[in-house]
Amino acid sequence: MIPAIFGLSGPVLTADERAFFRDCDPAGYILFGRNCVDPVQLRRLTDDLRAIHGRDRLLVSIDQEGGRVARLRPPHWAAYPAGDAFEKLYQIAPASAIEAARANATAMALELSAMGITVDYHPPLDLRVPGAHDVIGDRAFGSDPTQVAAIGRAVLEGLAAGGVAGCIKHMPGHGRTDVDTHKALPTVTASPAELEADLEPFRALNQALIGMTGHLVFTAWDAENPATLSQKVIRDVIRGKIGFDGLLLTDDIDMEALGGAIPERAARAHAAGCDIVLNCWAKMDDMQGICAALPAMSDASAVRLDRALAQTRVADQIPARAGELLAKRDALLALATASA
Repeated sequence: MIPAIFGLSGPVLTADERAFFRDCDPAGYILFGRNCVDPVQLRRLTDDLRAIHGRDRLLVSIDQEGGRVARLRPPHWAAYPAGDAFEKLYQIAPASAIEAARANATAMALELSAMGITVDYHPPLDLRVPGAHDVIGDRAFGSDPTQVAAIGRAVLEGLAAGGVAGCIKHMPGHGRTDVDTHKALPTVTASPAELEADLEPFRALNQALIGMTGHLVFTAWDAENPATLSQKVIRDVIRGKIGFDGLLLTDDIDMEALGGAIPERAARAHAAGCDIVLNCWAKMDDMQGICAALPAMSDASAVRLDRALAQTRVADQIPARAGELLAKRDALLALATASA
């Protein structure tokens, strides 16, 4: 198995993709809007991926946070709010916000499971920092580390209850960025003492099964390399200070924050200590290059992958209780509106 997650070009596999995926045997796949037309098509696609590998517990992933980061949208799928909806409720009723976040995440997972999706890149544990770029913005659960960790924990629990593995991101913290990492590389000059706040939510949830790095340079730890490519940050901060021992993925290595050829980026990230490289854009030349550049998955990474997927399940249909959970969420979130 190659330690890479690849994107797909469209709503069905091409003949070239099918042959390449069978030969390369990547660890998993990521879906985008271009791959998701309706529930019948999407389930057929994810079933097709499982058939290629003969693995029932295949890593089939998606970015489904809610708000502006949602690959599945109405009318075929439910709508989910951005993180700040739970932040606002937390300000007046913390227990209700946690309950709402858990119900929301469970409903989301029940829907994803029925689509054959086993991993959701959610929750973001990045702090909302005044004056920072809004690439995080309303996706954050707040600016207080304890609050962010509390809501993030509820999301992880809710996803797991619905049969989907969550993923904490973007370690060691994306909240202080001054640019969008899709477009450029940020440099964070905060001191080690200041960065302790950024680490706190990740440290609180360091038992999460999957985590994702961020493409940011932190001069306090490594002034030369972004976290994704930094052995120092991965070893000393993510594995060390945070204490995360789960499956560590890169953020998308196609982002313009990183330089060099895509296969080179993949090799550097893996050498730095990432278990799996995430490559989203389904460009066959890049995927072939990554497959050639990476070694077979290590035993340690394989154990982490198996552990991450152990409790996931693919359901036959979306149960009625998903709608009941969404109604419960809406009733709780209405408390914040009523008090405004």
